[in-house]
Amino acid sequence: MYRSGLRARFLIKKNWNSRAQENASKAFNSRPFSRTFAGTAGINQFTHTCGIDAEPLHRYRVGGYHPIALGDLFKDGRYKILHKLGWGGYSTVWAAKDLRNQEYVALKVSTSEIHDKSRELNVLRTLAGLNSEEIGSRHVMQLLDHFQIEGPNGNHECLVLEFLGPSITDVLEVRFHDERLPGTLAKMSAQQALIGLAYLHKYGIGHGDLHTRNLSFVIPSLHTLTEAELLQKLRNPEIGAVTRKDGKPLEPSLPAYLVRPTFYPTDVSLSQQQIKIIDFGESFFSNNDVPLMLHTPLCVRAPEVIFGEKLDYRVDLWSAGCMIFELVIGQPPIDSIMATPVTVVQQMLETASDELPERWQQKWRTMDSAWTGDKTENNLQEWLEETYFDGVRKEDLTREDIIKVGTLVSRLLRFEPSTRASAQEILQDPWFGDK
Repeated sequence: MYRSGLRARFLIKKNWNSRAQENASKAFNSRPFSRTFAGTAGINQFTHTCGIDAEPLHRYRVGGYHPIALGDLFKDGRYKILHKLGWGGYSTVWAAKDLRNQEYVALKVSTSEIHDKSRELNVLRTLAGLNSEEIGSRHVMQLLDHFQIEGPNGNHECLVLEFLGPSITDVLEVRFHDERLPGTLAKMSAQQALIGLAYLHKYGIGHGDLHTRNLSFVIPSLHTLTEAELLQKLRNPEIGAVTRKDGKPLEPSLPAYLVRPTFYPTDVSLSQQQIKIIDFGESFFSNNDVPLMLHTPLCVRAPEVIFGEKLDYRVDLWSAGCMIFELVIGQPPIDSIMATPVTVVQQMLETASDELPERWQQKWRTMDSAWTGDKTENNLQEWLEETYFDGVRKEDLTREDIIKVGTLVSRLLRFEPSTRASAQEILQDPWFGDK
């Protein structure tokens, strides 16, 4: 089987997560930067320098990021930049203060030249126009405002989003050093994420990037802090000047300095907490303008994405199965270390509760010439129990709980999208209790 050497893999994962803390604040947009801008070689580590580990300098040019400084004001002075929350291939994300409403917001500033830049905005605007009394709306990040800015690198879409707390992954890495959430918190997080997902699917919206880094805690108390208190919580900004090695003035496309992304505060009570699904950069409407490809992390990516099939909202259901597994166990069912499409599908064959559809088999033979077509033994339940009761990490769920988790996950991890249980069907299971 492909899942051998549990203890060795666990130790590898611990080392991986210690490095991952440096990237924890990239939660808003983790898609790879796939667009190449002409002439990027002119701005790089050989001609420019900065002592801060942050977004690549060569992306600050026409088509790329907008240069932003702490204290900058946007939309006629309404939004004031306080700190950097993170960056991704298509945006930088900043902690800001809405000076009109006296509340903190997250300001997501896109690159000026990206594919499908309106899809995220259209989805978020649709969500903002729905009935906020529905329980599902409480578990989905809300768009508060949006506007455009023009700068030296082009026109940039700016999304004003709720200011939320740390992601599940941030809390896991910082608060729970055994890399597993308490059982009650894991169950609550899974339940609320599924409520949010069922709400999205009810209105024909696919999230497209569902995983634990895109589940964040709501921390209302942050809005009662002064700017100074908030910055203390976020750790005061650490900046590094951007300079040219030849001593010449900086190009107008570049910021004067980079800001190291902050860590969200994790010293908060996690009892009776509220979870929200964030980052709609991969989201889409299932009945219109469906993307041909998604950039969901490979270890939670639905098989139909890998096999190039037409996509719909049910990609989220496969990811939800992986998410529930990870929330309870502390790691996804598919290895993320050195993952490739071939190694991921090999593990899917051991994990999915149905057989590889015939329409994908020829492509799979091309991908893996060693595949014989023989039926692969499903070891999902065995793998769940082996990884939960590993003798290393805390165990506060019963064996009956883990058997039930296996049953629920197996209803989602199915190759054939049409046979996956819906988020609402999973929520109706008695294991979740009252919602």
